[in-house]
Amino acid sequence: MTKNAFLPSARSDVSPFIAMDVLSEAAKLEATGRKIIHMEVGQPSAPAPKSALAAAQEALKHGRLGYTEALGIRPLREALSTHYRKTYGVEVPAERIMVTTGSSAGFNLAFLSAFDPGDRVVLTAPGYPAYRNILKTLGLVPVEIEVGEDTRWSLTPEHLIEAQREGPVKGVLVASPANPTGTMMAPEALDALLRFCEDEDIWFISDEIYHGLDYTGEQVTALKTTQKAIVINSFSKYYCMTGWRIGWMVLPEQLVRPAERIAQSLYISPPELSQIAATAALDAVQELEGVKAGYSANRSLLIEGLPKIGLDKLLPVDGAFYIYADISKFSADSLDFAKRILHEVGVAATPGVDFDPVHGHEFLRFSFAGAHDDMQEALTRLQGFLR
Repeated sequence: MTKNAFLPSARSDVSPFIAMDVLSEAAKLEATGRKIIHMEVGQPSAPAPKSALAAAQEALKHGRLGYTEALGIRPLREALSTHYRKTYGVEVPAERIMVTTGSSAGFNLAFLSAFDPGDRVVLTAPGYPAYRNILKTLGLVPVEIEVGEDTRWSLTPEHLIEAQREGPVKGVLVASPANPTGTMMAPEALDALLRFCEDEDIWFISDEIYHGLDYTGEQVTALKTTQKAIVINSFSKYYCMTGWRIGWMVLPEQLVRPAERIAQSLYISPPELSQIAATAALDAVQELEGVKAGYSANRSLLIEGLPKIGLDKLLPVDGAFYIYADISKFSADSLDFAKRILHEVGVAATPGVDFDPVHGHEFLRFSFAGAHDDMQEALTRLQGFLR
């Protein structure tokens, strides 16, 4: 008998999250004294809202922070219910809202409560790499469908009909605004896809973590069409609270108790301090709209500036804080290209192969969540590199 030699599990054999590898390499260069412009990760440069910080500081005065309900504290869930009514005109009872340890925990809980091992879940390519990695780790099958200009980089019912010919489709995951492209689905396109999934008994998971960060077009929640969608959101992006690791889900009624049971064992509860801060953050719209105005200025600068230095093929940047740029006239290897611009001119960007294993070698993703002066400096450095 051959000893297993304490090998790692087969489920752990997933691709690395390259954006985080780039961040790590950039940190090493910074440790040597180099000035690196960070455009590799989707992390706001602004701090958490003042109201969130004040609420956290007040909570810390009492000294005791403990477990909460696995679903999250009632004040936050009720505040989120109010948020849906005011922002989207949609009634969502607090009983169907679950607070999570970041959106990452939300995806784990959604996949575990809705799917069984071997179930096929449709994703878009390009798309956020953690989707496919989490699905594989949980024994599910990611079905990546290439989307392009003909459908404005969005999934359609026709895509799903084709996927169903190869086997049953149990779920669909869509982000709008999307990562890495920043492209949003048109409301009518989202509505058509949602109705198809409902008719076909396909779970629809709507990643709405970039909601609030919209610059053109209409931002619509999946809950406007159906209450059967699983909606995942986070305080990381619009609310500038990445390190607080706090997010939420809106679940169909039949999934609330299953997700709660799983969360009780996996996480016990989200961090109480983060929940208190998040509740206060929901009232910081005026402050956060100021932060968003900064992103909008960065977006305008790059949309105008990148084509001038040769990166003239950009996907539509409707929302979020990313630009997905075609680099094929300069390189057919985005991994190498990203490494060169990091080491030679100190600009950290994420290679497209992180988001699309097939065509991503021709793209880079640039995050414009940083300071405006840094975006201007990045253009200057890239211009010198691309000459």
